[in-house]
Amino acid sequence: MTLSIWRYSHLLLALISSLFLILASVTGFILSFEPIQKAVLPYGGHDIKKISLAQTIDALNSTYDEVLSIEVDENDFVLASVVTNKGNNETIYIDPLTGDNLGSPKPESAIFSFTRTLHRSLFLKGLGRAFVGIASLLLCFIAITGLLLIIKRQGGLLRLFSKVQKEYFEMYYHVILGRWTLIPIIIVSVTGVYLSAEKFNLLPLNRLKHQISISETKIDLDKKPADLALLKQLNLHEVRLVNFPFSEDPEDYFEISLKDKELYVHQYTGEILSEVHYPFSFLAKQWSLVLHTGRGSIIWSIALLTVSISILFFIYSGLIMWRKRVNNTKIDTAATDKDESTHIILVASETGSTFNFAKQLKEALINSGKTVYMSHMNEYTTYDKAEHLIILAATYGNGESTSNARKFKSKFETIDPLHNLKYTVVGFGSKQYPNYCAFAIEIDNLLRKKDGFEETLPVYKINNQNATDFHDWTEKWSAKTGVPIKLKNTVVKNKASKPSFFKVIAKTNPNGDNTFLLKLRPEKKLSFKSGDLAGIIPEKDRIERSYSIARIKDDILLSIKRHDLGVCSNYLNQLKINTTIPIYIHRNKKFHFPKKSPLVILIANGTGLAPFLGMLHENKKHIPVHLFLGVRNKKSVEIYKDELDNALKSNKLTQLHVAYSRENSNDYVQDLIKENLNLVLDTFTAGGHVMICGALQMQNAVLDIIENSTQTSLEKSLIEYEENGQLKLDCY
Repeated sequence: MTLSIWRYSHLLLALISSLFLILASVTGFILSFEPIQKAVLPYGGHDIKKISLAQTIDALNSTYDEVLSIEVDENDFVLASVVTNKGNNETIYIDPLTGDNLGSPKPESAIFSFTRTLHRSLFLKGLGRAFVGIASLLLCFIAITGLLLIIKRQGGLLRLFSKVQKEYFEMYYHVILGRWTLIPIIIVSVTGVYLSAEKFNLLPLNRLKHQISISETKIDLDKKPADLALLKQLNLHEVRLVNFPFSEDPEDYFEISLKDKELYVHQYTGEILSEVHYPFSFLAKQWSLVLHTGRGSIIWSIALLTVSISILFFIYSGLIMWRKRVNNTKIDTAATDKDESTHIILVASETGSTFNFAKQLKEALINSGKTVYMSHMNEYTTYDKAEHLIILAATYGNGESTSNARKFKSKFETIDPLHNLKYTVVGFGSKQYPNYCAFAIEIDNLLRKKDGFEETLPVYKINNQNATDFHDWTEKWSAKTGVPIKLKNTVVKNKASKPSFFKVIAKTNPNGDNTFLLKLRPEKKLSFKSGDLAGIIPEKDRIERSYSIARIKDDILLSIKRHDLGVCSNYLNQLKINTTIPIYIHRNKKFHFPKKSPLVILIANGTGLAPFLGMLHENKKHIPVHLFLGVRNKKSVEIYKDELDNALKSNKLTQLHVAYSRENSNDYVQDLIKENLNLVLDTFTAGGHVMICGALQMQNAVLDIIENSTQTSLEKSLIEYEENGQLKLDCY
């Protein structure tokens, strides 16, 4: 009975917090790279335990006109705020022995800023903070109940680290990882709870109160800070922050923050005017920040990275283990019939490549005498004679669902099957992304938790459209079900056999959004259009990345966002003029500018604008075009200004609508679509075209707005417009 209680408690806590823990783990995985990135910056080199505060102050006073403050960060880098001899205020990293300028602090990467906000509050401010704090508390309970289950499974506390029986992959590594990551997970969860409680002022407030006491001693106004005994005794490793006196008046003093206390020090005598030790709550907050973020420690950052990955694995493997246990104890019932088809294939695909597999599977099942129905995942419903449900689910971008699967989860929650269905999920994705086959795993978990569904095979993941892996799955499924399957054709990923070579003829520097333009000229005449894809393989990892092409005359124009850890974006950013690089041109016919159309609406955000710049060049018939663009601020548009101005002047662009997410209005491109919804509906009615390129999150937000109106006003679903070519999507 006790085991059942702990098991159900463990499962219930995991189910309640799973969504938040998945999000926190993925964002924590990304954020764990930030301390590592900072720690390897070239601003160290000295053992600051051997350098006194007086030495550094003397070096700075000799080098600069005025020193305002000194800060020692978690990596033992020394940061100084100074006034140079030219009268400029600068905040710089300095050599603590010489005072030399080693460089200026760089702005935080946008990807880390975005991820941190998502990690801390889910962009829901206080409410999101509360959810994250509760999820951290639940994670602590999950770890404790998990430990109790492992102890019980291993036969007692003394056998905790004894050999684990290898029943199957998920259970084996669930136990192995659970033993080694238990302590780090508890540390992460407890510090997360503490930081959330501190943010909501749930902990005692212990403000520092100084009482300055100045003794009646003779003051030597010529005495320098470097000569003060106290400053000579303090080494930089003990120091967090030093604020210098505002003036040379004896009443002004040094404010020195050490690791464990704060001092006010007379600037001429070195006398301690006030000394206050930090309260426990302050020290606990500092340690919580270090332990929760990995600041100042590459080793602990790697440990946090491991914890993030482990939590994702525990959620997956735990559900697998529970489902297997349920399947082994309940009576298997025969599936009943529905509709005219016994086998239902639902497909989630953004590029269409997954449909190639689905069509081959459908044909093979029909050849085996089965009746088969194939559809989009958004079209999920009940099926009268169905026996098997097969889901081929591609993951797009950073673990997102595809556009034709956006509605599946909401429909799945409200539509109950008429009878039991055997199901299997095949995931399509790429291992180069941290969320490999995440959408397929999510869908598999949905099916596992709902009554009326019986798992045929565990979720099967296929990397980079590998045809061999798909054949392997069909053999496993055939052996499990007894249905013979023979695939006729081999599915091959669409890829050019040979690259074409392009010379770099122009490049901009990254702007405030870390975005830059790259212009490339082919060495020989090539056939390609705006909207096609440029496949680029950097030497560092030999993994191809695709960028949407803008064709400007005979040249390629790419808009690229540089990420600090982005292998390909940094490779492209470092290219010099006249450098020649190989590029694979992939045709993307579904996303070309229409040859004939009464009206075209282009919707983009960020670098998704790139192919539309080329399409405006191709608009030689001057088709009316409305471009809706979402960017961070007005400076974000400057990089595209010349192309947009030329398009407006030449009447190839009728009207430009821009939303700024970081200006006072905080507008997004979907807000513009909502304001101009009648224009979108009129475009569809008139036989015009709507094209969307950019982030998948933006695409889904826009499609949600449009679809509600097309169904109510036009009595048509967006799938109809997508299938007839009026709606064209290319998001990532």
